[in-house]
Amino acid sequence: MQVHLTVNGEEVSKEIEPRTLLVHFLRDHMGLTGTHWGCDTSNCGTCVVWVDNEPVKSCTHLAAMAGGHEVRTVEGLEVDGELDPVQEGFIQCHGLQCGFCTPGMMMTARALLDRNPDPDEATIREAISGQICRCTGYSTIIRSIQWAASKERETAVAIEGANA
Repeated sequence: MQVHLTVNGEEVSKEIEPRTLLVHFLRDHMGLTGTHWGCDTSNCGTCVVWVDNEPVKSCTHLAAMAGGHEVRTVEGLEVDGELDPVQEGFIQCHGLQCGFCTPGMMMTARALLDRNPDPDEATIREAISGQICRCTGYSTIIRSIQWAASKERETAVAIEGANA
């Protein structure tokens, strides 16, 4: 079957098998290997991408279901050579060790900060509760997300001040 969708701002049309999972479409048909495939049961969260600005676990989402929609992957967080504050936060606060869960964590964190620019630790923990990290113990991931939130607030204040 033919599937038409937008991936990271690029319109795409590909021939696929109807049973192709979105994670395999992104990795195998698009070459976007930042989206990781971990459990195939929707338990680990390493495969989180956005479909129409909503986080979904791409290991249980058919590529055909994304037809006509906009998909955003971890590669789409960086814009014009500028890292997203979430990406910067994971670097600054060592929010990764092996890096396997990192793309899904970043996509979930970005969605959280888009909805709540000043989340407390409990809110962050709840947001990432559908994702498993076997390396970090989550404390550095939480600090990374807090760092990103703080950076975005500082940037917003600086822009407000410049426009005043």
